[in-house]
Amino acid sequence: MRLSVLDQSPIAEGSTGGQALHNSLELARLADKLGYHRFWMAEHHATPSLASASPEILLALLARETRRIRIGTGGVMLPHYSPLKVAESFSMLSALFPGRIDLGLGRAPGSDPLTAFALQQDRGQRAGHKFPEQVAELLGYFDDNLPADHPFRHLARTLAGGREQPEVWVLGSSLDSARLAGALGMPYCIADFIAGEAPELAEEYRRQFQPSARSLQPQIIVCCWLVAADSQQKAERLAAPSRMMFAQLSQGRLIAVPSPETAIAWLADNPVRMPGNRQPIVGTVDFCREALQRRVKLYGADEMMLVNILHDHRDRMESYRLIAKAMLA
Repeated sequence: MRLSVLDQSPIAEGSTGGQALHNSLELARLADKLGYHRFWMAEHHATPSLASASPEILLALLARETRRIRIGTGGVMLPHYSPLKVAESFSMLSALFPGRIDLGLGRAPGSDPLTAFALQQDRGQRAGHKFPEQVAELLGYFDDNLPADHPFRHLARTLAGGREQPEVWVLGSSLDSARLAGALGMPYCIADFIAGEAPELAEEYRRQFQPSARSLQPQIIVCCWLVAADSQQKAERLAAPSRMMFAQLSQGRLIAVPSPETAIAWLADNPVRMPGNRQPIVGTVDFCREALQRRVKLYGADEMMLVNILHDHRDRMESYRLIAKAMLA
């Protein structure tokens, strides 16, 4: 089974965004050595807890500092951007690192509504939802097959990468994303850590799938929350900061990643219950391995992608190291 990493560049309380980005670079080097298949950077805006506002900026450095692992975005939030600009950026990356660049595309804002509005170039009105049309235009640049009467058709031939292009994925946590990925014949990454266990997304994707030049058959990555440690008690302790963060987020408050001690004390006074189907994988290596294998079967996944937010970067490195030793050795 392939294992991959989704990183969000978490900013620990008392640390800085710069340090968080350097931590991401160190984690990518480790993932490369351990045998992980991909290393993707997320996109989040205007938050004190995550430094990954422009993931594509990091990709060239990540690719240069690693040897074989695929490097990509999980994802680029396409509604914020011009499809041509995204095509140019990822064509350049593909030219520099052929066969190693992934472009995961999301439709969520990765931010609150006001920040999403601030990201728009034209603020005369809020942007509409045109994600399918944006994806079609973006793919048209890569494949040089925009309609003959399209005003931008000739721009496809100006991309720096030429025939080199990224592997493009649709990301999602809804039936709409599953249907779009299937109809376009594109690989699909399911955000289990957002949607909770949702095998119906995989089922709908397979029902709608139309073979294409990009993918002759369905391809599914499932991205789930996982914290591994050498004991259940330690794993629960390490997971406490993210539980506190999400509880605060649900109340409209954004905070840096607190220490386990701060989080445990806060949670004692503010009990948090996760929705029934949203169950992060937190525990010993044996527990995590069994849980991952169960989700592979649940979704029929080809690949599992792991994400977590921990206060201490060393603990985060160790979590990925433990799982790799158990499942990639």
